[in-house]
Amino acid sequence: MRKAILVVTALGVAVTLSAAGCSSSKSSGSKSSSSTGGTSTAASTGSSSSSSSGSIPTSYKNNKVGVLLPDTNSSPRWVNSDPNELTTMCTKYNLKCDIQNANGSATTQTSQAQSMLNEGVGVLMIVNLDSGSAKAIEAQAQAKGVVTIDYDRLTLGGTAQYYVSYDNVAVGKLQGQSLVNCPQVKGKAAVKYVEEDGAATDNNATLFKQGYDSVLKAQPGWTQAGDQSGNWDNPAGTAQSVFQKLLQGAPDLNAVMVANDEMANAAITVLKQQGLNGKVAVSGQDTTVSGIQNILTGDQCFTIYKPVKGEADVAVQLASQILSGQKPTAPSTVHDPTGNRDVPSYLATPVMVDKTNITLPFTDGYQKASDVCTGSFQALCTAAGIK
Repeated sequence: MRKAILVVTALGVAVTLSAAGCSSSKSSGSKSSSSTGGTSTAASTGSSSSSSSGSIPTSYKNNKVGVLLPDTNSSPRWVNSDPNELTTMCTKYNLKCDIQNANGSATTQTSQAQSMLNEGVGVLMIVNLDSGSAKAIEAQAQAKGVVTIDYDRLTLGGTAQYYVSYDNVAVGKLQGQSLVNCPQVKGKAAVKYVEEDGAATDNNATLFKQGYDSVLKAQPGWTQAGDQSGNWDNPAGTAQSVFQKLLQGAPDLNAVMVANDEMANAAITVLKQQGLNGKVAVSGQDTTVSGIQNILTGDQCFTIYKPVKGEADVAVQLASQILSGQKPTAPSTVHDPTGNRDVPSYLATPVMVDKTNITLPFTDGYQKASDVCTGSFQALCTAAGIK
């Protein structure tokens, strides 16, 4: 993958149409729509500059966009973050966006897609639940002349014209590098660690693992004592039982590479039961409420921050250009090994968040202090400078 073109600063997120998009709905099986609205600055196609130029079309021959989100379980983003940002951007770009969540069902997502195609959408964005079902959806869209955009997750063997996401190998590498620097293990001559990976059906999980394995397996003295898929389950799912088995096989472990914050929270629950929380280095990703709270308490070392604006804003902008008759040129490509093709891609760059820069998601507007700083966390937030 080539380097992504997204700049994240403490002041916010600056994007060109060289980053990525994703989407979600507020509840399972629900849908929301947004239509005409105000104006915004359109990024120039294929530009590598963080500045943007151009005007937003006031009318389209077709301004309908379908957005298929995967579930409400794998990450809070599909419920709390992407739907709101996508709706805001669709309004700015005068697009009528139908945003629906499949609630973890490939059958439901297929039905939602067919409904959107029958309603005449001109662009279909999809966050797949698995490549097989999404490939079939994209084939149906292609037959109707509808442009498809893989959002956040690449559909292996699919026919999407564009892919909008984060550089997911870079995400994994940043996870690995950050874990090595956690205070519980930094400088140790010997470190025993386990991995709890994401769902095997998600190509992103494969890329994350590729990234962090490239770092951890190269560390002198680091020994892997277990590796198992967690299926993106939250603490109420199988993630907790998966980690219990990993801990039983390596009770003297020093670090846990966990693919995202919700699974990390499950691992931390088990570590608390054994009196090991805070003593074992734990990774994360997605900058969720639980992830930030666990960082504040010292039970989680870091999280990987992927601002939703880096995906949603660019994806909607891309859809606008497509529907206005343009043929955007993506700044990079990602290889689909199943389809043996290079997919034009807009990739954003992730940021590691720990105690040293924990205010960033709040100053960016990604998280709210009112959601995180509740009960006993209020004092910790105040001490960390979170407002």
